Amino acid sequence: MIIQPLYQAAHFAPQVTRWLTEAFGGADYAGFYASIVQHSQQPGALPVTFVASEQGQLCGTVGLWRCDLISRQDLWPWLAALYVDTSWRGQGLGESLQHHVMQYARKQGFSDLYLYSACKEYYERFGWHYIGDGLDAPDKPVHLYHQSL
Repeated sequence: MIIQPLYQAAHFAPQVTRWLTEAFGGADYAGFYASIVQHSQQPGALPVTFVASEQGQLCGTVGLWRCDLISRQDLWPWLAALYVDTSWRGQGLGESLQHHVMQYARKQGFSDLYLYSACKEYYERFGWHYIGDGLDAPDKPVHLYHQSL
């Protein structure tokens, strides 16, 4: 398994955009996710998107974003848009992608990392600390998590 920045495997960009659009918002968000993917092609800058692949097959993706929840711009950076292809789920790839972002963020000098999710128990299994609830647009309740790096 190789986990690398998307800018080192840019041929995966269209598939990452499709996955994020389908998993996190539908057709109304296609332009939004295309923009995120496009702007994560700058080495050393946020956002950065990572991809996991095995023998040339895209298996999963995750991002490190400056802002993932507009209502909580006081918190940053964010682990965002974690997605694992259905054929790779249940094999620890989600955890590996989380650890990869944590290591990268630590190397960039960050001491904290945040994420939000509608699923409460998934991230707690990996040591994330629930810090309260927030609101995603348009007033959708979500759970906020913190991880010290």
